[in-house]
Amino acid sequence: MSDTVIKVLLADDHTIVRQGLKLILSSRPDLQVVGEAENGRQVLDLAAKLKPDVILMDVAMPELNGIEATRRLHEISPRTKVLVLSMHKEAVYVREILKAGARGYILKDAIDTELVSAIQAVARGDGYISPAISGALLSDYRENVTDPLDLLSTREREVLQLIAEGKTNKEIATRLNLSVYTVDSHRGRVMEKLNLHSAGELVRFAMKRGLVE
Repeated sequence: MSDTVIKVLLADDHTIVRQGLKLILSSRPDLQVVGEAENGRQVLDLAAKLKPDVILMDVAMPELNGIEATRRLHEISPRTKVLVLSMHKEAVYVREILKAGARGYILKDAIDTELVSAIQAVARGDGYISPAISGALLSDYRENVTDPLDLLSTREREVLQLIAEGKTNKEIATRLNLSVYTVDSHRGRVMEKLNLHSAGELVRFAMKRGLVE
């Protein structure tokens, strides 16, 4: 980003939307609209030539949608940040395009001041999520992100901790009053559920989760 002016590329397949955005942004001395694209392929072509600071990206565009364009943008202009401007409030749209690399998401009915603030935030390297969709996004996160530890039974968590503390199967069996065979079976299930393949990976996982120091 330049020190004074934020270069913005507008990406929307509706001319009237681009004209309205241009009118809003052109009134700001710190914002400069450097180009307009009506589909995802144009976005990538213009981004490669113009190297904008921020792309104001619609999600649903012909030829190449905003999600796929965002995903490919990193190879073409890695310093360019994507701020999504969409009519879709559904968390699935937000999740997918943020996963693709967008730094912010606001709705098309946002007021002018929110749009400007969002562009400035994203240009600085911060994220920006419209308050109107943050609640839906939080609910979606809770429903879709599972803590790997939740996959383990209470006994399997005990076994994981003792393995991470360096105990042998025999020592764990004695500690938990189980047979060595049962401990080995628990160990196998823990590794399978967590997609880990060695005792070292188990220890690193446990340390990362704060189960052992």
